[in-house]
Amino acid sequence: MEPSDLELHSTQELIAELMRRKTFLGLVIHAEDEQKGTDWPGERFFKVHLNENLDLAQAARLLGSVAGYMDRNHA
Repeated sequence: MEPSDLELHSTQELIAELMRRKTFLGLVIHAEDEQKGTDWPGERFFKVHLNENLDLAQAARLLGSVAGYMDRNHA
């Protein structure tokens, strides 16, 4: 896909495409309601998607690694 092609697809379509790809090893976290601006008012709810390449334990370790990285490098 060309970057301009991405604009023609919804968030759900893009996530579904990643989840279908056998070469994608990871997970996608996104806001339940699409974010249209830069402000983040109030509490947000998120959805987590993982494909068949990760089980729940692997996804939890990945999220723990990301959280640890963020603690060390963005505090």
